Amino acid sequence: SCQLYHAVHRSSPVSTMATLSDGDVHTFGPELPAMFDGVKLAAVATVLYIIVRCLNLKSTTAAPEVIYQDTPLNRYLFKTCPLLTKEYIPPLLWGKSGHLQTALYGKMGRVNTPTPCGVRKFLPMQDGATATFDLFEALGDHCTGDDITMVICPGIGNHSEKNYIRTFVDHSQRQGYRCAVLNHLGALPNMELTSPRMFTYGCTWEFAAMVGYIKRAFPQTMLVVVGFSLGGNIVCKFLGENRSNQDRVLCGVSVCQGYSALRAQETFLQWDQCRRLYNFVLAGNMKKLILSHRSSLLSMNSSNIGDADMSRLYAATSLTQIDDSIMRKFHGYSSLKEYYEKESCVHHIQKVTVPLLLVNSSDDPLIHQSLLAIPRTLAGKMPNLIFALTQHGGHLGFFEGAVLFPQPLTWIDKFIVEYTDAICHWEKNQPSCGRSSDQDINSCLQSRGVTLSG
Repeated sequence: SCQLYHAVHRSSPVSTMATLSDGDVHTFGPELPAMFDGVKLAAVATVLYIIVRCLNLKSTTAAPEVIYQDTPLNRYLFKTCPLLTKEYIPPLLWGKSGHLQTALYGKMGRVNTPTPCGVRKFLPMQDGATATFDLFEALGDHCTGDDITMVICPGIGNHSEKNYIRTFVDHSQRQGYRCAVLNHLGALPNMELTSPRMFTYGCTWEFAAMVGYIKRAFPQTMLVVVGFSLGGNIVCKFLGENRSNQDRVLCGVSVCQGYSALRAQETFLQWDQCRRLYNFVLAGNMKKLILSHRSSLLSMNSSNIGDADMSRLYAATSLTQIDDSIMRKFHGYSSLKEYYEKESCVHHIQKVTVPLLLVNSSDDPLIHQSLLAIPRTLAGKMPNLIFALTQHGGHLGFFEGAVLFPQPLTWIDKFIVEYTDAICHWEKNQPSCGRSSDQDINSCLQSRGVTLSG
């Protein structure tokens, strides 16, 4: 029997292997689906982690960080501007991402955009250029009963027909403000240039012409100066260039600007926060805008732009290259450094004496954190200046909403009007409210039926 046993096993190696294989399958079979389930779970967890990180979902909401000096006016503003101390809550699912806030603003501007009705004005300039702006009358009385005009400067390559401008204008009109919106030179579609230049980073000529027109046409009106992004640089520079520019100005507001182009140029070529990608996209938009005026820029005898400059423009992949080949030459700057130095508002803000509100967002992918040291320092030196820094908002986003869908009116739209209303009330009651103690300010506010909080 032993011999038969050994003979059978020696002659049946295949059967033995088959038996082992069957045992292996039987032993590991139930573990394979479990292993695949683990891989799926890990993949899902990885995707969720990336989503949480990209959407910044773990970030908490907060009230703006406000840098200011203790003055009677600033104490008054904190009592009458709830949004200065109230938590800003962006849409839950995507609003904490500065990239998505910026992308949504860039793609659609605002949601459910109104269409305010205005009149376009044309202003001939001394060098042959034709400045244009749109004038929108108030849709009701202002809460102070006064005549007040908001003079508004949009962002780079923008004009009064942009959705975010139309939304802000409509809201301001309904609160009793007349609005005048500058159309950047060369930005309006289907309007030819009448001189060989376009708008630049800090040229205030067209904005000054618009303000001058408003002052002449409405001698009783007071002004509120508002600028968005590049427009914020222009309005701050305008106010500080000449003391007379501040005549009849109640206050100024700047939103999401970078303050110093010279300091910003290097950061705008870096890849952190995808700034280099944003630079590429903005450069592409700017290139299209300039090329749409190619014939005008090249055909005029006084033009500083030639075919070689246009060739360099075609190859440009950044705003810096476009500024060097085209933009600086509109005003005859000899170098890019000189252009950035002369056109930045950082050298002029300290000459502004009217109340000035500077607003930025910490997650603005276009503005490097190092640039925010400028308004921080200024707010520590200038009693008339308040710097408000939100945690979220992106670049000109500041959308609000419950979970997914943003509201038509943004936080920044409401904040600017709320701040301006407070300044208007302060100026109207300056003789009685211009005292230094909290008790005096509280008494003055209560006498006008203002409810205090905090």
